[in-house]
Amino acid sequence: MTAQYFHFTLGPVQGFVAQARRTRDFWAGSFLLSWLSAVAMQAVQKQGGEIIFPKVSDSYLDWLEQKGKGTPPQQGCVPNRFKGGLAKVPTDFKPELVTNSIQKAWEALANLVWQRDLADAPSITREIWDRQIKSFWEISWALSDNEIESNLLDRRKNWRTYLPPAEAGVKCMMMDGWQELSGIDTPNAKGLKLFWDQLRQTGKHGMKTDLRDSEYLCAIAFIKRRFARYFEELVEPMPVDWMLHGWKVNSAVPSVAYMAAAPWLAQMIRYAPENKLQFFHDAAKKLTQSYGEYDTQLDCIDSVLMQRKDSKLFWNTKSLDGNVFFESALDNKNIYEDREQARKVKEALSDLRRSVNEQNLEPVSPFYAVLMMDGDSLGSHMSDPDKQQNISKGLEKFTNGVQAIVDEYSGFLIYAGGDDVLALLPLEWALNCAKALREHYLKCFAAWDDIDTTLSGAIEYAHIRMPLGKVLSDAHHLLDDIAKEQTGRDAIAVRVWKPGGQHLQWAMPWEKALCSSTGEVIIDQLASDFRRDQQNTPFSNSFFFNVEERFASLQNKDQQREMQLSQEFDQTAMRQLIAAEYLNSGVNLVKDSEKRINLQQAITRIDNLLSQCFPFKRILKNDKPYFESTHQLNPSALQLIRFLAQKGVERG
Repeated sequence: MTAQYFHFTLGPVQGFVAQARRTRDFWAGSFLLSWLSAVAMQAVQKQGGEIIFPKVSDSYLDWLEQKGKGTPPQQGCVPNRFKGGLAKVPTDFKPELVTNSIQKAWEALANLVWQRDLADAPSITREIWDRQIKSFWEISWALSDNEIESNLLDRRKNWRTYLPPAEAGVKCMMMDGWQELSGIDTPNAKGLKLFWDQLRQTGKHGMKTDLRDSEYLCAIAFIKRRFARYFEELVEPMPVDWMLHGWKVNSAVPSVAYMAAAPWLAQMIRYAPENKLQFFHDAAKKLTQSYGEYDTQLDCIDSVLMQRKDSKLFWNTKSLDGNVFFESALDNKNIYEDREQARKVKEALSDLRRSVNEQNLEPVSPFYAVLMMDGDSLGSHMSDPDKQQNISKGLEKFTNGVQAIVDEYSGFLIYAGGDDVLALLPLEWALNCAKALREHYLKCFAAWDDIDTTLSGAIEYAHIRMPLGKVLSDAHHLLDDIAKEQTGRDAIAVRVWKPGGQHLQWAMPWEKALCSSTGEVIIDQLASDFRRDQQNTPFSNSFFFNVEERFASLQNKDQQREMQLSQEFDQTAMRQLIAAEYLNSGVNLVKDSEKRINLQQAITRIDNLLSQCFPFKRILKNDKPYFESTHQLNPSALQLIRFLAQKGVERG
């Protein structure tokens, strides 16, 4: 019998996952896409097929049939694209049963949400719902007897048979182009408010917290927002004689405001007097009416709670909505309509901060991080059938270790499947988390010399007021175009987004971003050093500005002259100039003479600084990497160090 190979992909990925108004939407899109891909895999296996790539834990697939043990899956971990080897299946294998299984699972979940939340909705809403649910997914597959033919799906996509329906009326506020569910023909504020306010007021199971005031959603977005409330109730017979089950999922996804505030909040819980903490908690709880982060678990906060576990006050304070920790949010009437109570919370917050002044705690940072990572060069190795089994083993080992690493750095894992990782983290620990994930990835493939693969990463440091969808979309560009294409792979790329737009961009091959002696991320270590210096002298901040001005003065519109100056100052003169600037910034204005440094010590420190200011590109030559420098000074490295040192908080 001739072996057959089944190739499959499910989408749209970006159109489903990245379009989000809350971090919970972000998580939900990733989870559901992964779940439906698992349904497809199960449909292949139920017909006697074997999944060659990627290797997915049997425990995940067991949960589809209510046979799972331990903690059920809480994050997406199944790629939307896989290759199934069908060497021993009957000749009557039916790919359409795979596509039918996906649509049946999706419609069953949609119907469950409809019955629980929208059963009494008008007929126009039902028409919109059915149209959108039946036409959303783009499913592509191909069947071949050629084991090494790896571009079938790409060729299949060129047919472009996916034609989403035309959508009329007012559009969804989450999913671009899709009609919201009220069916109002034109932007009628009164009619929209009537439909959605009634749903918020009469809905159960957390409807008031799941739907913000004046938030209008299409069917797909509504399922993303509400499915977690009912997922464990799902039971649906599937093609090829098996029963699909849901399971209990924890939809507690930290908001971006909470993620940004988490390290500061942990210190407040540790050091603040109980009476001040109680006063702030009571005022904030009265304003929000609920605990927005009751089930959220982040290591930096949980470790402090373990030390103060005797009081419910600390747990309740930890559970407050993330916005209450920011004065700018308390001043925003669109977030909190009760202006008088918001003012009281703001006063209590100021009082709370003053109560811990002696601990010299830093202000709360309004920035968080989105971390996206992806393996390099696996596609070329996957074309070799002899390598596929080992690649699957390496990726399975990598995926299984990601959760613990992200947890260690107080992050929230959105997705880990194959060689892809997506996570939210506090600003402080994103770089080191990325480094740890790369180390883990390299160890997972160290046993196979013939599989030369690395891990590239992108970090978006974003202000909490930046639209989440924009940040997520930009992360893909940062990873693919900057870390991989421009910097040569096995690289880390960073962007900082402030409310006014992009503030800086920096990228470096991992080998140049890490200290050769300690393995630490040089940029992060420099930021920590300068943060400590700022506690001793007010001049460190001026050092950064002055050096940036020096850099700017060395740039010349004449490219040849610019290169000549850069190469000249890259040597002894540049090190001495900036080292002298560093000494003049006040670093030696300390009482303890042993903490003062001389010019040579300053030069040693500045060498590390300069190493991050010259962009490098990683280039493979005879399968070995070498690194090419442009000799073009890039002040973004200085700006990034200052940003990390100050945690995005502008200081006077």
